[in-house]
Amino acid sequence: MDTEIKPMTLESVRDLLVEAGAKVMARSGRSEHYSAPREFSFEVKALFPNGLGLHIVARQFNYRDPWEAQGRVNDQVDVSLMKDGGYAPLPKGYAFFQGRDEEEGVEEERLREIVACVRELNPKIYRLQELTGDL
Repeated sequence: MDTEIKPMTLESVRDLLVEAGAKVMARSGRSEHYSAPREFSFEVKALFPNGLGLHIVARQFNYRDPWEAQGRVNDQVDVSLMKDGGYAPLPKGYAFFQGRDEEEGVEEERLREIVACVRELNPKIYRLQELTGDL
């Protein structure tokens, strides 16, 4: 069983979103130096052709014991769903963003699932669920 921790970086998350067809903006935050002004390691915003977006933040480095990984890594991120310029949940029936607009502690495999879900979502489902009273 492969238990190696795969850290996420600004570049790896940006590349994942670009490959998924999103327009992407990214910036670094805290560096290896504690005097850096931002409280996060990196932040990435993505906008998909369907008008939905993701705001991904690696809040801080996780410290690992020597047998798990070398030093500090970012193996989890927080992901927020953006719709119409604000945060939003997904319509009912999806595995993510149910009743909330943020998924916390997301590892890379789950991030890939979220990106695929949001990329493929037809935003008309929001209107349909509003009409049926499900949203």
